[in-house]
Amino acid sequence: MGDNRVMSILDAAEEGPYAGPRPSMSRRERERLLEQELDPTLSLDEQKLVTEDDTPVDNILSEKQMRLLTEALYASWSGPPPGPDGAPRSFVAYANVGLYLALNQPPLVPDVLVSLDVEHPEELDEKRDRVYFVWRFGKLPDLVVEIVSNKEGGELSTKRDRYTTIGIPYYVVFDPFHKLGSDTLLVFELAGGHYVRASASFLGPIGLGVTLWRGRFENIDREWLRFCDAKGVVLPTGVERAQAEKKRAESAKRRAEAEKRRAETEKERAEAEKERAEAEKERAEAEKERADKLAAKLRALGIDPDDV
Repeated sequence: MGDNRVMSILDAAEEGPYAGPRPSMSRRERERLLEQELDPTLSLDEQKLVTEDDTPVDNILSEKQMRLLTEALYASWSGPPPGPDGAPRSFVAYANVGLYLALNQPPLVPDVLVSLDVEHPEELDEKRDRVYFVWRFGKLPDLVVEIVSNKEGGELSTKRDRYTTIGIPYYVVFDPFHKLGSDTLLVFELAGGHYVRASASFLGPIGLGVTLWRGRFENIDREWLRFCDAKGVVLPTGVERAQAEKKRAESAKRRAEAEKRRAETEKERAEAEKERAEAEKERAEAEKERADKLAAKLRALGIDPDDV
């Protein structure tokens, strides 16, 4: 059990609401009811669920693609559009994490899920905090993404039907190898209880878009699925932000060095101009002195220098 309060109460009080009114209940059943009353947030059924079975993701590309999506959100996304009060809104993004709708149902495991207006538990030590129990988060995710690696995943059949039934607002399918058809990217939105192809890849209510991007991620050059803003600009990962900042810093340094060289050149030009001006002044003064001496000699000879 692990809760001494429950054990002591059961040992000391076999009468009252946990005994008399329920004569057919076993001690274990009474223990469970009492524990739930003492701590409503603790569910023994949750503890029984198999939430972590060490099953790996199906391939390296899927693993990298999932991380690319979630890492960029935490590195660069400010979150969904602010509410009416202008306050920022929270979100969580998980990859390959169980989505539990009820205790008696097997989980869905989206490749990526994004849920708005919820927060991570402060601690992840407890089993109940390490998966997405809908009853604990208080809502369904707003977006799920599935990455197609074969034809057995049911991304456009059983999985889509399940997401439709439970009411996930947006569903994105990335099919890089065209296992399901000619479309690489499909975006669905829930309308009238059914998924329809979205008219745009930017999901306005979420404040997030999806786009195909060809580039290099973790030393692999290929076409990737990326989250983007309303203008289609991809959300950079932390590494990309650091690289961009490094480039900006290096560019700023080069501009500063170029400006310093320009200023030094301008200073040298100004000093050279000053020296030329001083030399010209000295030449003019010497010329004037020579002219004055010549005029004085002429006057000494009785000649008016202005008549010469």
